Amino acid sequence: MEIKSLQHNEQALKLRALRNQVLAANIANADTPNFKARDIDFKTALAAAKGDGVSLRTTSDLHIRSLNTAASGAEVLYRVPMQSSLDGNTVETDVEQAAFAENALQYRATLQFLDGQIRSIKYALKGGE
Repeated sequence: MEIKSLQHNEQALKLRALRNQVLAANIANADTPNFKARDIDFKTALAAAKGDGVSLRTTSDLHIRSLNTAASGAEVLYRVPMQSSLDGNTVETDVEQAAFAENALQYRATLQFLDGQIRSIKYALKGGE
C-alpha cells in the first residue's frame, strides 16, 4: 500500500468537507435575495489536487487566488437553476439538500475506506498479529 493512496484520500476528504461548507452556505441562504447557489465539481477538483489537471503556478504565497478558487485549489462554480426565482436567488432547497446528503454519505465512505487502509498498515507493521 502506498502513501500516495493515503494522500489521495486526504485530498478527497478535504474536498468533500469544502463541498459540504459550500452546500451548507447555499441552504442557509435559500431565502436571501440575489444569492447565487455555488458548488464544486468534485471530480475535476480531485484530479487537479492529484496533479492531473492544469493549474496556474504562483511564484509567491502573497499572490492572489482567483475569486472562484478555494484554498484547496478547488474551483467553486455557480449552479445553474432548473427554475428561476423572482428575487434572483438560484438556491433550490431540495436540490441542495440532496447534494448535501449525497456528499455527506460519500465523505463518510471515504473516512471508512481510509480507516480500513490505516488498519491494514497497522496489521502489517505488527507482523500480522
